[in-house]
Amino acid sequence: MPSASQPGPAGDPNPRGPPAGHRPTAVAGPSRTEKASRAGGGDAHTRGGGELAPPTPIPHPLRTPGSTVHFGRRGTPACVLAPSSPSSAPSPRSPSPSPSRPRRPTPRCSTTGSLGGTPVAVGDVLTAPLATGTTATLYSSATGTSGIKCTASQFTATVTDNPTAPGTATESVSGQSFDSSTCTSNVLGVTGVTSITVDNLPYSTAAVSDGTLTVTPASGSTIQTTVKLKTLLGSITCVYQAPSLSGTASNTDSSINFTSQAFTKTSGSSLCFSAGYFTAKYAPVTDGGAAVFTN
Repeated sequence: MPSASQPGPAGDPNPRGPPAGHRPTAVAGPSRTEKASRAGGGDAHTRGGGELAPPTPIPHPLRTPGSTVHFGRRGTPACVLAPSSPSSAPSPRSPSPSPSRPRRPTPRCSTTGSLGGTPVAVGDVLTAPLATGTTATLYSSATGTSGIKCTASQFTATVTDNPTAPGTATESVSGQSFDSSTCTSNVLGVTGVTSITVDNLPYSTAAVSDGTLTVTPASGSTIQTTVKLKTLLGSITCVYQAPSLSGTASNTDSSINFTSQAFTKTSGSSLCFSAGYFTAKYAPVTDGGAAVFTN
């Protein structure tokens, strides 16, 4: 085997020895890491067989999994952006619709059950007796106590209009009766009451939302009451008339009140008092048994 200083065969383009004047380059030995790797069978960056393993990531103290670190100048962390998720992503806020409240219908002028209750239907028949413990009176003066009084009376009316409140409900009064067996008189010479009849029916009644009440006769007619009395000299007939009657309605007890409504005697004996003043309280006013209220 030729030595390194011996020239190679003639014609060999690559001489086996270094060319003349060549200065050999020092060959570095294994590094400390390589030595440690050879001694211990590889370090954290090598696998068996010398294959390089991916470096172990070093967690950043300001970074959480899935977050992004933005660095400012000189590698200083400027901010950390937390990972976004569908649950944490802000959603556009839309104004929540306020629950719609059903509009309460406007009450009618006359209702049953309560204020603003069930509207009284046109064509319904309203009835009312005298309020318990009261009397209907026809006295000879507005402040006196001489005349006739009855403990049983009743009126009947049919509803003809019931608009929305505030307004005026109308009825047609088709009947008003007095039980003569419950009537007495303290007029001198009168021994009893034969009958009390309300004439020229029907009458029109206008009930306003403010509680006022007006009773009027048909056009060209008049409100009229005929009273038949027993006297020491026999039976007499007294006729009393009025252009209209005014009253009030109360929701406290569903009542209608008439106080000292003036009548004028138009015919009759001298034993008939010359004027009459009618007072009565009817309650409760009902429609099919349900109390009627004015709205």
